[in-house]
Amino acid sequence: MNKILRIDASPRGDRSHSRRLTEQFIKLWADKNPGTEIIHRDVGKFPPTPVSEEWIAAAFKPAEEQTALMKNQLKESDALLHELINADLVVIGLPLYNFSVPAAFKAWIDQIVRINHSFLFEPEDKQAPYKPLLVDKPTFIIIASGDAGYEPGGPFFSLNHAEPYLRTVLPFIGINNLHFIYVGYDEFGGERLEQSLNAAKQQIQQLVDA
Repeated sequence: MNKILRIDASPRGDRSHSRRLTEQFIKLWADKNPGTEIIHRDVGKFPPTPVSEEWIAAAFKPAEEQTALMKNQLKESDALLHELINADLVVIGLPLYNFSVPAAFKAWIDQIVRINHSFLFEPEDKQAPYKPLLVDKPTFIIIASGDAGYEPGGPFFSLNHAEPYLRTVLPFIGINNLHFIYVGYDEFGGERLEQSLNAAKQQIQQLVDA
């Protein structure tokens, strides 16, 4: 695996725990795999364009019937899909905002979940009308939250709408090999935050070693 797509969704800079952990993942992986190419997509600082009516009209138009204006509407989606399709491994740093994913990351999802590019829609197949098109790849998702306990089995997992959403939408396009890493207590700071960060770092190390 020599090409990694790194996606950071936090608008924070140095204060972002998810950014620091994606950086650690990349460094550990690159140390073990010299020559690794990193593609960095920073949706936190440079959010993708939200889907519009014009985008939808273009996406559902057969390629041979698209006008120049329609093709232009889809240029950003084309670029984001190209990055994802060509990556061997994906690392995502994701803050938990109001129990779900940030709007900027949702905009990225909306740009890459695209008919005839990441999934097929075949209405005549009543048993399975939706078919994923992407090749599966290891995807590591680091979720940072102000409190803790949002991981599966935790006291607040029922409030976590990020992991269940990603376990629905990413397999929908063919990405099933998902690994979640949690860091909490950002709003509390102190020893609890440090312990959570250390646990996340250890989990990242174990995943990279494996």
